[in-house]
Amino acid sequence: MAYLAWLGSVLMLVLLPACNPTVKVEPPDKPITINMNIKIEHEIRVKVERELDNVLSEDSGLF
Repeated sequence: MAYLAWLGSVLMLVLLPACNPTVKVEPPDKPITINMNIKIEHEIRVKVERELDNVLSEDSGLF
């Protein structure tokens, strides 16, 4: 009986490493492309904010 337990333990130790998955990190075959379709609205907002600052300033006489 002890022999079967020992044999089972040895088989488990031998077969257990075979169950470990392997992870491979490989570079891609094609180059990485980045699509740069960006909509820029910052310039328009700055112009509007400056115009509003001029209208609402203390020198404008609006208030």
